[in-house]
Amino acid sequence: MRKHFDAIVIGAGAMGSAAAYYLSKRGQRVLLLEQFEIDHRKGSSYGYSRIIRYAYDYPEYVELMKDTFPLWFALEHELGETLYHRTGGISFGPANDRSLQATIKAVENGGIDYELLSIADAQERFPQFRFGSDFKVLYQPDSGFISASKAVRGHVKLARRLGAVVKEGAPVDQIQVNSNSVNLSVAGDRYSADHLIVTAGSWARSLLKETGIDLPLTTLRCQLNFMSPADWRPYEAEGCPVWGAHVSERFRETVYGIPSHAGSGFKIAFHGGAAVRHPAEIDYSPDAENVEALRPFMQAHIPGIAQSPVKESRICLYTQTPDEHFIVDTHPAHQHIAIGAGFSGHGFKFSTMIGKMLTDIALEGATSHNDRLFKISRFTD
Repeated sequence: MRKHFDAIVIGAGAMGSAAAYYLSKRGQRVLLLEQFEIDHRKGSSYGYSRIIRYAYDYPEYVELMKDTFPLWFALEHELGETLYHRTGGISFGPANDRSLQATIKAVENGGIDYELLSIADAQERFPQFRFGSDFKVLYQPDSGFISASKAVRGHVKLARRLGAVVKEGAPVDQIQVNSNSVNLSVAGDRYSADHLIVTAGSWARSLLKETGIDLPLTTLRCQLNFMSPADWRPYEAEGCPVWGAHVSERFRETVYGIPSHAGSGFKIAFHGGAAVRHPAEIDYSPDAENVEALRPFMQAHIPGIAQSPVKESRICLYTQTPDEHFIVDTHPAHQHIAIGAGFSGHGFKFSTMIGKMLTDIALEGATSHNDRLFKISRFTD
């Protein structure tokens, strides 16, 4: 097997698989390393679905989403598979909620198609939900979900087709940084490359310490729950939107969800979880208490599932930055190392774009896409 590559990518989740694909598409000789197996359950990328939406409270994300949707369409075409499922989406909460107000403003200023629904209209259109009399409801028709595991496997499949070498069960033991290359020790083997891209999720902080940088990345243990209502029809993707509730002052965290698709169950979760020092400490056994903590929200806003049994619960990791914006940048001391980290539980929808941006940054030192929010310097200056 070849020992020297143009680029090595550490971590084959959503971002790393995409980076390997775009690097390979640029003619690079690529090695993609995954410490577990492709599409494993221990990180952040596995699963039926992740929300895709324009509805953001920062205009930078709205603009980036305009560039991201076409990449998903192009990926679907190349794979010959469906990844994006359009359901429409609603964002709702008290009218005075600052995040909801900022979301409405960003969507409007971004020229995105949307509707601001009266409570009566929202209730008629989405009878699964209950909205408070003091609420605003934003509807955006392009929202939906991406088939998460299918997208990861699709990026890997195309990268392999373009010549990338993919090694599973290949944890990185050591990183040696040279002036214009890197040497890696990987499960007893050694590899080198001109460029390194680190997309290791919750393992990124410990890996990057070997390169001389300690980023403020916190691992959160989050739980995804899939409910099994007695009557499935109102909660299937064909007639139910993806949704996000701006209700963190009334419940412990923001709550979001995705309709059932291909038997997945109706997804509902808190946007957040308990912090842990290192992913090695994670207990992957779901907690019944997490579901019980969600039931008051369900009773108030989705009563048809409030007493439903749980079809499945699963642990998912967030790797969070202090401001919850991403890190997509070159290493401050080593320009041949690119870093994609800290996606804070809302990065998957951008993953194919992040892979392209990391490829641009690795090969050219910069990207044409707006990465103002994602600079490392906000933590190191």
